[in-house]
Order: sequence, then C-alpha cells, then structure tokens
Amino acid sequence: MVVSDRRPQTLKDVVMSVRGKPLTVTRGTVLETLTIGVVEDDPSFLRALRRLLSGAGFTVVTFASAEEFLASEAAGTAACLVLDVHLGGMSGFDLQQQLARAGTPIPTVFITAHDDAATRQRAQSGAAYLRKPFREAALIGAIRQALELPEA
Repeated sequence: MVVSDRRPQTLKDVVMSVRGKPLTVTRGTVLETLTIGVVEDDPSFLRALRRLLSGAGFTVVTFASAEEFLASEAAGTAACLVLDVHLGGMSGFDLQQQLARAGTPIPTVFITAHDDAATRQRAQSGAAYLRKPFREAALIGAIRQALELPEA
C-alpha cells in the first residue's frame, strides 16, 4: 500500500499498527519496527511493562540497569526509552545525559515511585514524567507522544 509519493519527514508521517503485530513505521521504502527500551530495576514491574507494551504492538527490550542498557545494541536502536529515575547504579537521569552527550539522544518517558519537586524538575528534560502507579493508557499515550505517533 502506497500512502504518498513524498518521503516521510517524521515517524508520524506513515505508521502501521496491527494488534498482535509489531508497531512499524515506513521511512521512504524502509519498514522499521519501533523498539521501546525499558530500564527498570524492579523485576516484576519490568515484566509487567514488557507485557503491556508488547500487547500495545511495540517491540520491547528490557534492562534491569542503565549499565546493562548501555552495553546492549538497544542503546543505538531504541526509538524511545521508558526509564526509571531511581536505579541501583547509574540513575535514569544520568543515563539520559550520557546518551545526549554521546550524540544519541532518545525520547524518554521517565517513571518513578519517588515523586518530589526536584525529581519533577529534572524530568522536564524528558518527553514525559509518570508517577507510579500510573494508568496503562497514560504510559502508552506518553510513548506515542514522545514518538510523535497518532493516537491509536
């Protein structure tokens, strides 16, 4: 199916989402799968986020630490990050800053159970900030907004 003869300028130009299949975007003649990186140090919450986002059509890669994420291929291929602010080693904020300094900024949705004014202030560098617990639709909406995708 050809949507347009012009080359898409952003992710929102041509998006395809079929329930149960990976969310993809067409850039020119290349079909790309949108991969969401999730960095969360709570194993049960990490599993829940993987199930939720996979069910929403995203390809999901999960990591228990910022260091694990940086050592992976996902550091260069993730379209968006869902990033816990308070991790065991490097913080979510530190990870985002390191990616930006390296020239590979990734749209980031910060999540945290430790909400305070200082955290909210620092989280303004991300695409969104969600306090745990949050609604599933809020996370999916925040990711879609970070990626400039149309609503489902």
